[in-house]
Amino acid sequence: MEYQRDDTIAALATAPGTGAVAIVRLSGPKAREIGRALAGIEARPRHAELCKFRDQHGQVLDEGLLLFFPAPHSYTGEDVVELQGHGGRVVSDALLVAAYAHGARAAEPGEFTLRAFLNDKLDLLQAEAIADLVASGSTQAARAALRSLDGEFSATVNQLQMRVTALRVRIEAWLDFPDEELPFDAAPDCLAEIDALLASLDSLAARARSGRALRDGLSVAIAGPPNAGKSSLLNRLAGYDAAIVTDIPGTTRDPLREQLTLDGLPVTIVDTAGLRETGDRIEREGVQRARSEVARADHVLWLADAREPVVSAIAAARAAVAPDTSFTLVANKIDLLDGRATTQVVDGATVIFLSALTGAGLELLTARLKAVAAYPTELAGTFSARRRHLEALARAREHVLLARGEMRGALELTAEHLRNAQTALSKLTGELTSDDLLGEIFATFCIGK
Repeated sequence: MEYQRDDTIAALATAPGTGAVAIVRLSGPKAREIGRALAGIEARPRHAELCKFRDQHGQVLDEGLLLFFPAPHSYTGEDVVELQGHGGRVVSDALLVAAYAHGARAAEPGEFTLRAFLNDKLDLLQAEAIADLVASGSTQAARAALRSLDGEFSATVNQLQMRVTALRVRIEAWLDFPDEELPFDAAPDCLAEIDALLASLDSLAARARSGRALRDGLSVAIAGPPNAGKSSLLNRLAGYDAAIVTDIPGTTRDPLREQLTLDGLPVTIVDTAGLRETGDRIEREGVQRARSEVARADHVLWLADAREPVVSAIAAARAAVAPDTSFTLVANKIDLLDGRATTQVVDGATVIFLSALTGAGLELLTARLKAVAAYPTELAGTFSARRRHLEALARAREHVLLARGEMRGALELTAEHLRNAQTALSKLTGELTSDDLLGEIFATFCIGK
């Protein structure tokens, strides 16, 4: 995204379509002038002015409210004007066309929030939290996003940066003015602080993993041999007949994807074709697509008949699933054995005995998926987080650990590793961020944000 501070942007801030109210938002140096041209009146700061909106030819478009938020006390830190008219695509489109005619341009996705970030109205963690709040799929996810938006995540990161800075100052001061005859006598204290830093980073990473689970959820592929009950399990989890179920092997051909929420955890579940060798060209293509879904899933539920040997089913699952992909063996059809729903660990694999037909053991499967996703059991301190946050925290921890290893040796390397840890933490809040990353982040926003 190419950002220019001397232009004015405009976009629809409400959802497109029919509604009670439509809001067109403008931000930039000409926002007040364009608002005056469209409304025919001078807006007072933070007052709702009733007016008639007219196009560049003087034709009345709508009657509504004009609001003006002067810089720097606005969302973007620039002059912001809102045109609040009646809902409807035709009216809002006409207002936008009129705004463009008076010198505004169409906003890029997320450009209002990008301007707020560049004008120091919020940091990058808070900006991302806005998008997460808009896209939140559960009450828990929305609350976590609000905590990040309120600055809880940022404050914790800033505290860590201050502690790393204090360590660097102490070590670099000794390096600048060393006593040739005395060793670095602060090493024990610095080691203790480094250990405390590592513990704090681990705690923060755990909270971030929980936040990512709330935001992104889990991608799950249901796989296994034909007639193991894969489609029945999907239907049971979905709560309705999403997939066709028959006793004919090979019924499922194309992967069937469902977005679900299991006890608060967002889950994308894909039902796949039964994995087997087949001469049917269409089924063979379905098997290939099933293998692709298994390869890209975060977690695989491998369905097997509970009447078959568990060890053999585990071996089949390990042969089909990549070594870096976790899986759970679901021993289905316990209703045919009069068995009890239970969770066991067999040969190092988690096995859940359940019945997709009756629903017995479904709560065990939900608990397993929440554990795999690191879904938080206590939500009080969870904030919204993303993959890049976890990667940055992992890099910071790695450098702090390397700094610890050099404490008894080359202090110059200790100081350098601490500097690299600071850099990793700074990328979280956007103090050090590339334009490419900013473009990638804000491209995921809706236009009016």
